[in-house]
Amino acid sequence: MSLKDTLHVMIVDDMATSRGLITQAMDEIGIRNYTTENDGAAALQKLAAKPVHMVISDYNMPRMDGLQLLKALRENRSTQRIGFILVTGRADKELLDMGRQLGMNNYLKKPFSPADMKACITRVTGPL
Repeated sequence: MSLKDTLHVMIVDDMATSRGLITQAMDEIGIRNYTTENDGAAALQKLAAKPVHMVISDYNMPRMDGLQLLKALRENRSTQRIGFILVTGRADKELLDMGRQLGMNNYLKKPFSPADMKACITRVTGPL
């Protein structure tokens, strides 16, 4: 059984179209164990109750943005070791530095291809 068969991922994005593009990339890569959330706060509640291996989160969301979600995950004992990939159209140095300080494992700039997503994930997990 390969890693992509056992990897559990939560995708967090407030835009249905963006969630669809991420889930489409996951399907193409062969990662089937994923759930989606459209809100960082709701994702945090679910992750605290049932952690996953990795979160792929949009940066720009209402109520709780991707970096606020990352910070909250790192502050909770049950979620602090979850891998975290930030997806953003705004990959400027300040944002990425802040993400790294909070413990972001990797980031992916929009727009992306399934191959970009796979490369981004494998830099965090190793070969799928």
